Amino acid sequence: MARYKTTAAVFALIFNKDHDKILLQKRIHTGINDGLYDVGTAGHVEENESMSQAMARELKEEIGLIVDPKNLKFAFMMHKYYQETDTPYFNGYFVVDDYTGEPEILEPNKNAELIWVPIKKLPENLIEDRKIAINNYLNHVPYIEDGWN
Repeated sequence: MARYKTTAAVFALIFNKDHDKILLQKRIHTGINDGLYDVGTAGHVEENESMSQAMARELKEEIGLIVDPKNLKFAFMMHKYYQETDTPYFNGYFVVDDYTGEPEILEPNKNAELIWVPIKKLPENLIEDRKIAINNYLNHVPYIEDGWN
């Protein structure tokens, strides 16, 4: 029997200096959740890459922030089963508040907008499992499973 393998993804909870606002991006042309808001940066973990290394890479590629992986703070883990695509994921969320640079859209073919929103007033059109992750982080819940029977 072959070992079970699960895809992993990383997600950045990028806060302003007062930690009362979070950076969101608006997805376009990805084929998944287009037109909805997502966290500031998200992406897949590549082969031979740790989650924190992937998060630092994605931050630089997507919005131009330079982050030392050791300065990322683990926030939340979701073992998610996306029933619509029959795909399980380990989704790791990291707090990003120690970075160099200013967020800018570097992938305009995937990101229509960057906005800072009050953490207590998340938009209705934020991807549902991102809302769950943010709320669990704020409530100090480190792990959940979602989408499994």
